Amino acid sequence: MEIEVHQKELTPISQRNMLWSAFLGGGAAGLFVDIVLFPLDTLKTRLQSEKGFRNSGGFKAIYKGLAPQVVGSAPQAAFFFITYESIKHYSEPLVPKQAMPLVYMFGASVAEVMACLVRVPMEVTKQRKQTSIAYKSSIRILMEAYKHEGFLRGVYRGFGSTIMREIPFSIIQFPTLEFCKSSYMSKFKNNIPLDSWEVAVCGSIAGGVSAAITTPLDVVKTRIMLADSKAAKMGSLTFTKTFHKVLRKEGVKGLYAGVLPRTLWIFLGGYIFFGSYDFAKTSVFDFLEERSLR
Repeated sequence: MEIEVHQKELTPISQRNMLWSAFLGGGAAGLFVDIVLFPLDTLKTRLQSEKGFRNSGGFKAIYKGLAPQVVGSAPQAAFFFITYESIKHYSEPLVPKQAMPLVYMFGASVAEVMACLVRVPMEVTKQRKQTSIAYKSSIRILMEAYKHEGFLRGVYRGFGSTIMREIPFSIIQFPTLEFCKSSYMSKFKNNIPLDSWEVAVCGSIAGGVSAAITTPLDVVKTRIMLADSKAAKMGSLTFTKTFHKVLRKEGVKGLYAGVLPRTLWIFLGGYIFFGSYDFAKTSVFDFLEERSLR
C-alpha cells in the first residue's frame, strides 16, 4: 500500500499518520545512508580543506567524526521530510499541476532551513574532526567554538553558507526527483505508484546531478566552517569573500575540489536514502493505519 494512493482522501487520523511516517522514515533513512557512505564524505571534506588532502588526514581514519554525524543525522533528516511532505501534501489540492514544481522548490527550501538548525552544529563538529590530526571530543570542539567565537559565529558558523548550498541543491534535486518519478510512473507503470527501488533510482539521478552542479557552494561552505577563529573575528568569512578567495588562489579547479567523491557520495546516497525513505515511510504508514483500525 503506497501513501500516494490515499493522499486525496486522508482522514484526520491518516493525515497524522502520514506526518509521523514522513518524520520517522526520514530519520531512519538519513541515519542509514550517513553511516554507510561516511568515508566518501570524509574524503570530500579533506579534498576541500585549505590545508590540503594529505595534511587533513589523507586516507587515514576515514570514520573520524562519525559520532556527531550519527547524533545529528536522524533529527535533521526527520525535520526536513516532515516539513517537505507537509507542504507538498497540503498544497496539492490547491495548486494547478503545472505549478507543482514551484511547490517542490518552495517546500524543499523551507525544509532545508528547518534541517539546518540541527545540521550546522553537527557539520561544524564533524568537519573539524575529519580534518584534525589531533583527537578532540565533539563536546570540546563545540565548547571551544562557543568560547572563542560565540554561539552564532562559532557553533552556528557557516549557517548562511550552508543554506546557500542546500537551497539551490534542493531546488534542483526535488523537482528533478518528482519529474523522474512522475515520468517513469506515467510511461512505464500506467500511473501505478512506484516501488521503493524505482524511487531509489530516481533519487540517485536527482542527487548526482544536483551534487555536481552545486559543488562550488559546498567548497565555500567547507572553507568557512574550517577557517580559524582569527578569520572569523576579522569578518572575512562571508560567502562572497570566500568564493572570490578560492577562485583567485585556486581557480575553477579549486571551486570543484572533491566533486567526484561528492557526486559519487550523493549519487549512491540518493539511491540508498530515497529508497530506504520510501520503504520506511510506507511501512510506518501501513503500521499506523492498521493500529488506527483496531
